[in-house]
Amino acid sequence: MPGVPDDPEFRLWERRTVMRRRLVMVLTTGALVAFAVTVPGAAADPAAAAVSTLTKSVRGVSSPADHGATATWVVDYDNNAAAAGQATITDAVGAGQSYVTGSLDVPPGWSPSWSTDGSTFQATEPASGVVAVRAQNPDARPGGTALSGLLTPPVQAATTATGGDGFTPLLHRTPTGALQAWNIYHHAAPNVAKVVCSDLATGQLCAGGPWPKPLNTTPGPLGSGATGDIGSGMAQQYFRDPANTSQVLYAAVTPSSVGVGCLDLAAAANCGYWPLMAAGGSPSGVYSLAGLVEVGGNLYGVASTGAVTCWTVATRAACPGQPYAPIVPPSGDTPSSLYFYGAMTVVAGKVFASSSRPNTGLQAAMGCFDPTTAAACAGWAAPRPLGAAGNYTYNAYTAYSTTGAQVGACSTMTGSPDVTTCYALDGSALPAPSSVAALPAGVIAFNPEVITDPDGHLRSYLAIWGGPYAGAAVCHDWTTAAACAGLPNPITHPGVNGGNTRDYGYAYDVPTGCMIGLGDAGVLFSMDPLTGSSPCVRSGGQVSLTPGAFYCDGDTDHVQGYGSARLVGVTPGNVDFGASRVTVVDQDGATVATPGFAPDGSVDLSGVSPTAHPTIAVTTTLVLTSGADFGGGNQPRLVVDFTGDPPQVCFRTTISAACAVADVANTATGTDATGAFTSNTVTVPVAPGAACQPVVTVDKEICASKTASHCGPGGSGPWAKKAPVGTLGLLNATAYWRITVTNQGPVAVTDARVVDYEEPACEAAAGTFTLQPGETKTFYCSTYALLTLYPMTNQAKAKYTPRNSPAGTPPSYSAWSSATACSLLCLLG
Repeated sequence: MPGVPDDPEFRLWERRTVMRRRLVMVLTTGALVAFAVTVPGAAADPAAAAVSTLTKSVRGVSSPADHGATATWVVDYDNNAAAAGQATITDAVGAGQSYVTGSLDVPPGWSPSWSTDGSTFQATEPASGVVAVRAQNPDARPGGTALSGLLTPPVQAATTATGGDGFTPLLHRTPTGALQAWNIYHHAAPNVAKVVCSDLATGQLCAGGPWPKPLNTTPGPLGSGATGDIGSGMAQQYFRDPANTSQVLYAAVTPSSVGVGCLDLAAAANCGYWPLMAAGGSPSGVYSLAGLVEVGGNLYGVASTGAVTCWTVATRAACPGQPYAPIVPPSGDTPSSLYFYGAMTVVAGKVFASSSRPNTGLQAAMGCFDPTTAAACAGWAAPRPLGAAGNYTYNAYTAYSTTGAQVGACSTMTGSPDVTTCYALDGSALPAPSSVAALPAGVIAFNPEVITDPDGHLRSYLAIWGGPYAGAAVCHDWTTAAACAGLPNPITHPGVNGGNTRDYGYAYDVPTGCMIGLGDAGVLFSMDPLTGSSPCVRSGGQVSLTPGAFYCDGDTDHVQGYGSARLVGVTPGNVDFGASRVTVVDQDGATVATPGFAPDGSVDLSGVSPTAHPTIAVTTTLVLTSGADFGGGNQPRLVVDFTGDPPQVCFRTTISAACAVADVANTATGTDATGAFTSNTVTVPVAPGAACQPVVTVDKEICASKTASHCGPGGSGPWAKKAPVGTLGLLNATAYWRITVTNQGPVAVTDARVVDYEEPACEAAAGTFTLQPGETKTFYCSTYALLTLYPMTNQAKAKYTPRNSPAGTPPSYSAWSSATACSLLCLLG
């Protein structure tokens, strides 16, 4: 067995122990000081694995530490439970130190909380006064180096979930993995409540109702009732803020302006409004806004006048010079016709827009805007016509080549007959996609959802209704330039609301591989994009894992490799693993592996390098043969783990500048499925600084009494700096000395001694002693047989070291103090 803690063999053994305890405090000097040592046997003690452990250490300070220094307290949590469960780690800020605001660091999957009284904890960090911190994990797993996410239950077909119609569903996963679909009712007046959230696992409205709720320009929680001040457009197109994907940016209309609104799905709150154009005007006024689409970090929209608006996502501000000149004819530009009939799309960095005016006999048109020049695209000085006069449109969508390149834009017009018109980037005509070329008269179509299928084919799913269809989807495969193989054209949904869905749009959920649809009938439903069936009997989950984020002590050697992904709570026989998929992408979004499932539902990730890919996101798309594992309180999960040391919780404290603080300590406690446990206690001595040095004084006196019994310990003396003549006699006299040492400073002294070069007995009488602040100690000694006629002056001082002084600190000395023993010559003198 290795010997001492700073032996390299000890470190090697330490890393390989089953308990993986990190038992050292790493100091700023680089030294390793052991605070706890577990003596290993030939094998791990099975009994020790029954209870989880916490191992406390400290970083960032020397030993001893300085007053005012900042210490980083680290606790390693070794989870020895047999199954997942709730875990809590609590760490009180020890005496003589104060918590550093913002310093609590917990592993992924854990939630931090703070307390100002040591017993009541809150999820929001107080500005000051924190006396204890806590980390909690509702799904702590054995070993501690795993994260999990809920697998989405098969989406139900909900017939009355939304309470109103809307366009593309806005999908949002909660921290627990639950999948929600949010909906903004279309063309609703500002005061009308128009936002609703549905739980796709149950087909019920989300908690936190009543729903729907209003939209408002003022940031804050969603309100209730007819209290909104933002209206919704005819056909919404949304954008997710890449800096916070729960925030949806949308084209907003208020009584005084049009601009960009913000809806925070995670917080169920409004998150701002930024006006871009004032409302009103004549003869063509601003009453609506189409969009939004993104190019180069800017969001572009088209106002009802045809003018182009621009807003920068990162700065939350309007682009310089906007609004720009119109690129399409007006639509919805009068108070009697408030709705923009058209849409937008991006093609190779260019913004295309369609515009139409139903019931006017005017011809719809398409325009192109170049963000690099802030003007119409080259070759697009005038907009291009779409369909026959009087036809109208709700869509504009990107056309692709068979290689997936963006080559132009299309718009499917409603009329008699319907017609689809496409243009290339240079304004020349493109063939219309065959899947929509022969739609019957009266069919209305909306912007498609574009996905890549498992075979790598690029597909567009257009929502349609009207004419002979009560609701359907048209799937076009751009890779084959034909209708999607294996699917009817169009795809109807007879099992949902009797087929009456009146489809508006779809959102593709990557983890499940399901398409979520919404339409004019106010019905949320799911569709399997590969079979066209509803509901979509699939599940899926996604877990992002950054192993380095589990550690906060600054070391870089904690992670050994990725482990596995596995399905928990899922019966293997209920999954078609051959048809299911696993995709692993890294921090740059690059696919690094597409491993297959083992028969037990596990996936080996050991071939993925944590060095090359410090973050991975594992997505599983499960094709179910049965949904029996979902419901009844069972919550199947996707679990992804790695091989490494136990996870850590860290926080920092500032050591008090008060001289009375001679050391600081920290101990953590925890509970999990194994019971309650407590860490080792780490104590850090604190060295006195310049303002905390002891002040030691020495007073040496001689007994002035002729009676020896008055001159010993506790004797009445009297004591004087000079003995009176005759006290000692002429020969064979004894001088009795009293040495008083006092610590008048704010800190204790240790290893103190009396220095008396004339009389060693005085040094021996004092020995080695300690003085607390304000403490006085008195020592007695004597000099026998003063065989001299001359006066004898004897002096003493104290030699001492301030408590907790760093190793090698030289001793300090008090001033000398003297007393004189007089014989006859004192009188003669």
